Amino acid sequence: MQHKYAPLLVAALLQAGPLAAAPAGGEKPQHATRRKAAAAKAVKADPSEANVAGVIQLANGEPLPGATVFIKGTFIGTSTDQFGKFSLLATFDGAPVELVVAYVGYETQTLQVSQANTALSVQMVRSATLLNETVVAASRVEESILRAPVTIDKVSERQIERISTPEVLGGLGNLPGVDVNSSSMLFTSVSTRGFNTAKSERVVQLVDYMDTALPSLNLSPGNLVGIPELDMESIEIIHGPASALYGSNALSGVILFNSKDPFVYDGLSVRLRAGQRNLLDGQLRYAQKLGKRFAFKINASAFRADEWIPENYNANAGSQNPTGSVLGIDAINRYGELNNTFSPVQDVPALGFKVHPELYGKTVYMPGYTERELLAGDTKTDSRRLQAAVTYLLRDDLKLTVEAKRAIGSATYQNISRFRVKDLGTNQFRAELKSARGFLRAYSTQDFTGDTYELTQLSGLILKSPSAAIPQLSNRDFYFVTYNNTYDAERGKGRSIDEALVLAKQAADATQPAVSSERFATLRQQIINEDQPGVGSKQNFSSYLNDVSGQRTFKLGEEGPELTLGAAYRQYLLGSNGKLFNDFDGKRIRNHEYGTYGQLTHTLLDDHLKLSVAARVDAFKNFKTAVSPRAAAVYTLGENKQHNFRASYGRAFRSPSQTDQFLYSDVSDYVFRGNSENGFKGYLFTDANGRNYVPFSGMDLTPFKVSFDKLRLEQVGTAEVGYKGVVLPNLYLDASYFRSTYKDFIGVSYLVSRPDGSEPTPAEFDAGYLSAFRATSASAPRIISLARNNAQPVRTQGATVGLTYYLSKAVNLTGNYSLNVLDRSNLPAGFRTFFNTPKHKYNLGVNGVVLKSLSYSVNYRWVQGHQQELPFATGMIKDYSTTDAYAGYMVPKLGTTFQLGASNLFNTNNLQVIGAPNLGRLVYVGIMVDVK
Repeated sequence: MQHKYAPLLVAALLQAGPLAAAPAGGEKPQHATRRKAAAAKAVKADPSEANVAGVIQLANGEPLPGATVFIKGTFIGTSTDQFGKFSLLATFDGAPVELVVAYVGYETQTLQVSQANTALSVQMVRSATLLNETVVAASRVEESILRAPVTIDKVSERQIERISTPEVLGGLGNLPGVDVNSSSMLFTSVSTRGFNTAKSERVVQLVDYMDTALPSLNLSPGNLVGIPELDMESIEIIHGPASALYGSNALSGVILFNSKDPFVYDGLSVRLRAGQRNLLDGQLRYAQKLGKRFAFKINASAFRADEWIPENYNANAGSQNPTGSVLGIDAINRYGELNNTFSPVQDVPALGFKVHPELYGKTVYMPGYTERELLAGDTKTDSRRLQAAVTYLLRDDLKLTVEAKRAIGSATYQNISRFRVKDLGTNQFRAELKSARGFLRAYSTQDFTGDTYELTQLSGLILKSPSAAIPQLSNRDFYFVTYNNTYDAERGKGRSIDEALVLAKQAADATQPAVSSERFATLRQQIINEDQPGVGSKQNFSSYLNDVSGQRTFKLGEEGPELTLGAAYRQYLLGSNGKLFNDFDGKRIRNHEYGTYGQLTHTLLDDHLKLSVAARVDAFKNFKTAVSPRAAAVYTLGENKQHNFRASYGRAFRSPSQTDQFLYSDVSDYVFRGNSENGFKGYLFTDANGRNYVPFSGMDLTPFKVSFDKLRLEQVGTAEVGYKGVVLPNLYLDASYFRSTYKDFIGVSYLVSRPDGSEPTPAEFDAGYLSAFRATSASAPRIISLARNNAQPVRTQGATVGLTYYLSKAVNLTGNYSLNVLDRSNLPAGFRTFFNTPKHKYNLGVNGVVLKSLSYSVNYRWVQGHQQELPFATGMIKDYSTTDAYAGYMVPKLGTTFQLGASNLFNTNNLQVIGAPNLGRLVYVGIMVDVK
């Protein structure tokens, strides 16, 4: 597909005419424009070019740093320095040049500038609509945020600067309707409208429209391998389904990071921070324009701190025993608690071993190891990034960008287990041709695992290794033999049952390899360096994602609608040498998807009514073609068009991840399998009535039979209404309400089946109990873990309300409330929804600038407790809250800002993910220098 459409897209780009508004850089409003004559002093550069310079100020004469200045209809622009000054090179061909000056919250000004004019001085006027930002993500074309057809938020450069959480995504939880879930200091997932997880698989996360997801896992590791904050111009967040324009996986929204254009934001920027938990953070950005046509930028960053460690030792939902049981438990943050249910079939008369009858049916757990013990001092979290981009203007309104990025990080990731992500990284390359009305983009992403290892396997393999006391037995087997024999001996001494159970547990626990022992250290080192599943816990894979896309916008007549057409092709090349995927032959698994989309937008009723319809068709190698439509209307009222009402309906989908499709990992006790071929047939251990199967008992197996079809796409349909506008002088309101219906949600199930998915015979099922369903032959029944769809429709609804009161430059008050409700009226009793979302959440904040140079921000966030059902753990999250604060003092003459920030200032409960650590207080001091 990329070969078919590429020539057409290039031709369209080269023929593109100028836009009505500047196509790049800054926050460039499209309404409330003032025209006025201005004088400019031109410094001659050559016969047709001159350097236009000036200063941008507020009405009181105070300089306005960070304002953008563009030549209308081109990519030629710049931003003001700390003194409000700017300078750019303009071409004069006998006609004046139009400059567009913009800054958030102020009216955009368009100025006529000629060569012979005097020095340029512009005074900005506060916008009557308060919020005059533009966004691109909502419709993939630039538009006012007030008139966007869907719920969307934007975080500006100044707001990003004031985020005090160690990971920038953590600060997005201050927005209405946005849920953040941090499984470690630098690993944060973001969700909207429910079904939160620790890996953001239903939200597409983009940097300059490049997907940040790891190709192997289809998950975005927070901003661990993203762009540094110094290079972020803005962040846009779409709430709800967005597949109509973004295709696969935009089921619950899109997060778009916009980086800074080196033509607009040139100069040197440095940020240094140091704080609690041995935090050290350094970022550097250098951008330079070389003449009118050429610019480049370089980003470098390094972050290091002591990781928070989870310490939840309550029983997991799947534990056979409750918290405090003398028999031991499956604790949430202890790993490798191998268990045994004693029964007479375990008797070995030849060796004189006989299970004490009083232990029949009792399930005993080994103590296993805590996360801190398994990490053995490996508790640093870090991120290192190096990025470079070169941009060349082929014409004033056509630019070519080539970019390369490398990022490496260490953190803790949570999915089916807790993973010590160590030196995981990505290489990313991009080439983009962008005109005033379209683009052609190609990029490639490679991921690699470094020395990443998994904690549950690490602990389990230590306990399955040969016992030092009796090498013929594993530590596990020796543990349960010791337990039984001690219990038998103590009962023989006349001890009570309870006393014997306690003494048996103490004696058995003493046989587990001690954390302080050399044997533990040796085993740990061997296992974390071995990547063969079932032998080691090291993760070893490296895959590629190649993506080509293009888009062109057409104006259909002078007063006609605007048509946007686009197409995209994506290829996956998956590689693990049989360590993660079923690529045992050493050849990469090839997968692909491609799609095309279109959008028609038209304004009516003297520009008061904006209608848009969009649709996208996506085709997949392993799934049926998907169609994602969206229709929306925005109606605007008010003298300044300050009241904007919207309504929309959209459908979206999520394709199963690459691991959902191609996973094959045999870890001895289980086989983790992808499910993209013929489905799986087999048996469950428990039937629908809660009865457990008893082997060799002659029980009818029919009630225990189960069949899972091959995977299908997840789907959602959402209707929403909303309002954005100024309801009272200086009071801005953003409100929305939605209803959604989800179908074919993907979850994880276990069954006993053959590895190829075929159904074992009843005799094979019974025989599997004797080997604990470990591999005795290639076709022997195994315990299979696989992804499968749940056809039960699930309905949700919710609402958000956000208020901002601009009292003065010194005081801006903010507050928002979010409601998410799961409709259980049509759900069977005990049905697991994986909703994982608080019903109520709110934020209260205040920010501003005082004493001309002191900026500050304080935000309080409260989240209601809720049930979480995650692959790693299930349990109740208690109410939690955080107070984040920031203060920055700017010294304009030095181009320097001194910073002080704190996340979770009062060190309150801040446990966001079941099984993850409580994110405590983190205070830092910093300095930021800008030299333009």
